[in-house]
Amino acid sequence: MLNKKSLLYIFMLIVFVLGACAPAATQPPAATQPPAATEPPAATEPPAATEPPAAGGVTELNILWAQWDPADYLQQIANKYEEETGIKVNIIQEPWGTFGDRFFTEMAAGGDAWDMVVGDSQWLGQGATQGHYLDITDFLVGEGIDKTVTPATLSSYGEYPTGSGTYYAYPTEGDADGWAYRKDLFEDPAEMAAFEAEYGYPLAPPETYEQLRDIAKFFTRPDDGLYGLAIYTQADYDALTMGVENAFFSFGGQWQDENNNVLGVVNSPEAIAGVEFYRSLYECCQAPGLSNAFFSEVNDAFIGGKVAMAMNYFAFFPALVNPEVNPHAAGTGFFVNPAGPNGDQYAALGGQGMSIISYISPERQEASKAFIRWFAQEDMQVEWARAGGYTCNINVLKSDEFLNATPYNAAFAETMTFVKDFWNVPVFGELLLVAQTELGKYIVNGEGTAEEAMNAIAEQHDVILTDAGLKK
Repeated sequence: MLNKKSLLYIFMLIVFVLGACAPAATQPPAATQPPAATEPPAATEPPAATEPPAAGGVTELNILWAQWDPADYLQQIANKYEEETGIKVNIIQEPWGTFGDRFFTEMAAGGDAWDMVVGDSQWLGQGATQGHYLDITDFLVGEGIDKTVTPATLSSYGEYPTGSGTYYAYPTEGDADGWAYRKDLFEDPAEMAAFEAEYGYPLAPPETYEQLRDIAKFFTRPDDGLYGLAIYTQADYDALTMGVENAFFSFGGQWQDENNNVLGVVNSPEAIAGVEFYRSLYECCQAPGLSNAFFSEVNDAFIGGKVAMAMNYFAFFPALVNPEVNPHAAGTGFFVNPAGPNGDQYAALGGQGMSIISYISPERQEASKAFIRWFAQEDMQVEWARAGGYTCNINVLKSDEFLNATPYNAAFAETMTFVKDFWNVPVFGELLLVAQTELGKYIVNGEGTAEEAMNAIAEQHDVILTDAGLKK
């Protein structure tokens, strides 16, 4: 769910049409939100691979992923697999803008160019119902691998339909939205005194959205070239929607009820309030020039000293602690997405899961499972985290080594227990286009009201879901 996928949606519409020729999908059971586990159960370590896994003569595997740093990290881990087993694993990288295009074109032809894909969580419905992904439920559950990752990531990255207990991917690269802030500003004695005098409470990383807006207003000083924050506004793919979701969910908003009904849900008072609040942040405190901003623009504004706080996916925070990139690196801190007015606290999900392609031979499917089995071991997840990957393993996320490895890992680990996602049904692209369009009109262009925007989304989503047969 990244900006670099901005060309994906156009292709998705083509694939949705092609998908109509695929076998009809069975009606999914009622969707439920991913569990927000505050104290996850103890992880179960999958069996260690003490002998090179039987691969039925398979000597090489190919995994498709997007072109970015985590794919490089996965290749480092894959090289260790080759050393241990003699099976070469190639991470094939495709630029984000054409990643989905390349993958779904191959899948529409029933191709076997890759054995696995680390695909977007929103692809789950299409990958499952159109038969591209192998059902790996028996494998993950039978070997206890499902118990090694946080429940929220298992549901969000691997399960379709939500709540069904059927899995098509192993949670691989966890990600979600968090916040960076300028500790040098927040901890300046003069700033602290001035803030408390004006707002009546100490200046510190915000715990609520009201506090976040207070702080953003306090640091918005156009004459000094300083503004309160940088948030997502980009019209491409899912950027604005992902940004809005941080407030939308935390204010009590939902995309659907347990029967996939949207009328009265998407446009509930809570949902409207969350969207209205996001607009207020943009209106009062967004740095100039960020009317079409996603991860790179947000980071650039922070690195350039234009904002006191920046919302972004954790995957892009490494640049902010690199002194060669960010002159404020030594004074940069991180906090989790704040709570809404009723105490609800969620963050928009990013990240991907690793799926096995259904069109490859049974021997290659078993070899792919062997790689996932090996990769899912706790010691390999430690290595994955050390390399720079965002593990979803429960025990690793709780370990002191992980929590202290970077200034943002503790916030990441906490965030991954309360993530929520957009729709992952086969028509998610149609739903997403509606959300992007209507939210953009209101939040960025200032047209109409939050209630009108959410009413429009609810009405159009209802038609799309009805036509797709996804409502119970």
